[in-house]
Amino acid sequence: MNTLNLNLINAHSEYLVWLSPNGKYLFKTDYDILYAVDFELDSNPYFTAYWFNLTNLEHQSSPGDPKIPQTVICIIEEFFRQNPDILLYMCSTEGGQQAQRARLFLRWFNGSEQNKYYVARSVEIHGEDSRKEYVAIIVQRSNPQLQNILAVFEKETTMFNELKPQP
Repeated sequence: MNTLNLNLINAHSEYLVWLSPNGKYLFKTDYDILYAVDFELDSNPYFTAYWFNLTNLEHQSSPGDPKIPQTVICIIEEFFRQNPDILLYMCSTEGGQQAQRARLFLRWFNGSEQNKYYVARSVEIHGEDSRKEYVAIIVQRSNPQLQNILAVFEKETTMFNELKPQP
């Protein structure tokens, strides 16, 4: 993965973003909640894709802070400027809030401005212990393989669900 340009991120981000020694992009909110963003290469055989990880390092409840999605979107936009790849995201199951996290994450990317540039889809999958989990994909609309990528994502998630026992 190509390194992200922090100057470009910080030129538009509501929160100051910096790179930690372990390669995570960090930002701290007005509520003193530290967030980490990192990207992990996926091992799928079809396309180059990265898992997007957003972690609340404080494990504290975060109020409806509009600066968080704005900062995260700046980081993701810079990811796509540097890497014409695919992002995958699995919502944390912490506190059983994964459905809400999936809806929130999609709301960030299906807004009018982001919707012009990205396709974001979320799929419910059957996780361990009959727990529902949510996986999302974000692809640039300009990607020449867009339809094929979305078809593979749908096929793979459908196959995964068919292999898991239903609750």
